[in-house]
Amino acid sequence: MISTFFNHELKSFWRSKNTGKSIAVKVIMGILILILLSYVVFFGVFLDFILSKMFPKDNLTVTFCGIILIYFLGDLLMRMQLQELPTLKVQPYLHLPVRRNSVVGYLALTALFSFFNLWPIIIFTPFILKVILPASGGIAAVAFLLSVIALSVFNNYLAMYIKRKANLNGWIFLMAGAVLTLITCGDFLWHFYSIRSLSYSFFGALLLKPYLVLIPILLGAAMFYLNFIYLKGNLYLEELSSKKASEYKSSTEIPLLGRFGHVGDLVANEIKLILRNKRPRSALIMGLFFLCYGLIFYTQAIYGESVKIFVGMFMTGIFIISYGQFMFSWQASHFDGILVSRINFSDFLKAKYLLFTIVSTVAFFLTTPYVYFGWRVVMIHFVMYLWNIGVNTTIVLFFANRNYKRIDLSKGASFNWEGVGATQLLLSFPLLILPYVIYWPFKMLGMANTGFAALAIVGVVFIATRSFWIKQLEADFYTKRFKIAEGFRNK
Repeated sequence: MISTFFNHELKSFWRSKNTGKSIAVKVIMGILILILLSYVVFFGVFLDFILSKMFPKDNLTVTFCGIILIYFLGDLLMRMQLQELPTLKVQPYLHLPVRRNSVVGYLALTALFSFFNLWPIIIFTPFILKVILPASGGIAAVAFLLSVIALSVFNNYLAMYIKRKANLNGWIFLMAGAVLTLITCGDFLWHFYSIRSLSYSFFGALLLKPYLVLIPILLGAAMFYLNFIYLKGNLYLEELSSKKASEYKSSTEIPLLGRFGHVGDLVANEIKLILRNKRPRSALIMGLFFLCYGLIFYTQAIYGESVKIFVGMFMTGIFIISYGQFMFSWQASHFDGILVSRINFSDFLKAKYLLFTIVSTVAFFLTTPYVYFGWRVVMIHFVMYLWNIGVNTTIVLFFANRNYKRIDLSKGASFNWEGVGATQLLLSFPLLILPYVIYWPFKMLGMANTGFAALAIVGVVFIATRSFWIKQLEADFYTKRFKIAEGFRNK
């Protein structure tokens, strides 16, 4: 039956009207993957040499055992962002005499055909053969290799399970990301524990007790079974759309937005769109990761306050930039419905402003721990926060009126350039240059504080005159709405 499913998917691919475009994309992706694969092979072959140079005072085997869990922690993080869920259009099979276990088994097994499952084998196998095998024997080497494969399988199905649950409740994805971030910070930032020590405590023991390989094997098998049961229990559309939707309804009901009336309802719908779809959700998650951006620059004395403007703008406004540049493209599939609906477009724009203000405000408060590097850093963050919700939001919405490329929300976020065009390139210039156009003249005159005050004043002026800019953007939109709609219809 699995061969039948595979045959049907091949026929569906070749008979699709977008086959030519899909082949071109897959060829390009194949070339990129082969290039990446060559780097991975090189890294795996010379891993022992690299580790000896990075940790010259440590035993090579101890170092290797210590990095395995660190690798799989990063591997899980990448899988959650980049790995695609295996799909099969199950509706045509539900009324046929096809066993549900066969359908679910096909979906579960095809998840193993991922390049993420190949990387650890390529990276770790040369080291196991070159170092572990001569020093500890064949049984220990086989146990090591099986452990690596089993942990890869565990990560594979854990990431699949989290992403499938997140399709029903977007907060689960954010919670999983927060847990991984806390685990990482607990070691590398706060030093509460050592992941390297935990990794060596298991894999070091595995050298002497190869039967411990049963632990990762059981973990991988348990996660596969959990995915199988979850898929089998949610195979029918009715179970996904009615029972589960009502179960998680409260997660997207935000009472605070009720006070904004119709604008608040539009913001709530936008939040649901972000949490329920992969690509817009990745823009939100990217903003969380960029909150650590300051650690790269603030810990280095060579960077001056001019760089802090750039960092502050990105940390408090990366969501505005990454999500806002595709502002109307997110609604491409139902944009015609918006045009003929009773929605006042000024309310539509007000909802965008409100969404950006909320997210940027939360981002600013999350950056306040950078006060560790001085109160002046927080001051710069606040100035750029005002700039983001005032000036950058207006610029982004202005360029959104000039983006005619649609985005399919059903597609994943990894290696997806759909909707990207010249508009995004042009948008980067005013976003990056304008703050410095205002700040640098004062800086060169030795009045840096006045330069920051000027940035803050411009931001406040744009916030105070927001209603004026909304009218201008609305008038601009009405001159381009049919061209935007025509572009969104091109699939």
